[in-house]
Amino acid sequence: MKFIDEARIEVIAGDGGNGCASFRREKFRPFGGPDGGDGGTGGTIWAVADRNINTLVDYRYSKMHRASNGEPGRGSDCYGKGADDVTLRVPVGTLILDDETGEMLADMTEHGQTELLAKGGEGGWGNIHFKTSTNRAPRQKTEGKEGERRTLRLELKVLADVGLLGMPNAGKSTFITAVSNAKPKIADYPFTTLHPNLGVVRVSHEKSFVIADIPGLIEGAAEGAGLGHQFLRHLSRTGLLLHIVDLAPFEATVDPVKEAKALVKELEKYDEALLDKPRWLVLNKLDVVPEAERAKRVKDFVKKFGFKGPVFEISALSREGTQELVTAIYQYLEEKRHTVQRSEETQMTEEARGISSIDPDDPRFKVID
Repeated sequence: MKFIDEARIEVIAGDGGNGCASFRREKFRPFGGPDGGDGGTGGTIWAVADRNINTLVDYRYSKMHRASNGEPGRGSDCYGKGADDVTLRVPVGTLILDDETGEMLADMTEHGQTELLAKGGEGGWGNIHFKTSTNRAPRQKTEGKEGERRTLRLELKVLADVGLLGMPNAGKSTFITAVSNAKPKIADYPFTTLHPNLGVVRVSHEKSFVIADIPGLIEGAAEGAGLGHQFLRHLSRTGLLLHIVDLAPFEATVDPVKEAKALVKELEKYDEALLDKPRWLVLNKLDVVPEAERAKRVKDFVKKFGFKGPVFEISALSREGTQELVTAIYQYLEEKRHTVQRSEETQMTEEARGISSIDPDDPRFKVID
């Protein structure tokens, strides 16, 4: 199935049915009175997050989604039937934005999450609602209201704990294959990966995390070189970035330090918030470097690159050092999760005690003798 992570659609909710102006006419009942029913409600359009879907390809070619109108009211107190709602299923991780204003309408982060996209119009009133003691034969009725109409932009951001960054052929696909069950395409030419790949990394039977591999970046991606920045949005939800560097490039003219700095600049051009995410340096393909030269080459690279965070030395092909890296990632994610949990519990406790809401200088809370 083709991977599509962005689409524009138009949603049109159904109009409400018109109310009816009718009078009861039966034998021996010459003054039966008004009996016009209300119109039915137009169909509403909803979005539902579905974990069994992983692409927006259905909405790339199906641009317009319309709900039916409500039926009009009829005589004999017959109300019009309301139209059925329309449900659009989207992958978990989809952002739904108003294409005209840019306003974010929904962030579909959980399976089964339901959000309103376009509300159906209400049905009009029949003349039975306008009957009074002084107006016994009302001919008033109201028309049904129009349903909402919107142009939406859908953006899919995959949900992953860890994201992989790197130049083409840095070994990202080989790494995700080595540590998970993901099977991305691997070849000896640039841009083998054309869309994000997700892999579940099993640390033990009950311990795991999700890792995302996106197509490689090259210098000039902000100007559209290579595949540009179109897939960087998938890293915005991750809690940790792994910057994978090819420490032993096939071509002698390639400078790993220069490539690593170029990638950081491209990251900064795209989004500084993404640049500020926790980032670890992973030096790959050490199996190609003679063992006697490894320590010096790693030390020289880190010094020239000026990296201050954690540094890991691995060979994704031979899986050397990958298990240590996986264990460190899981421990980091667990510590981060526990920190957030403790912070939320502390905040809830303070709110329960009223600590955060009481101003000591507020006269309402001063002790009165």
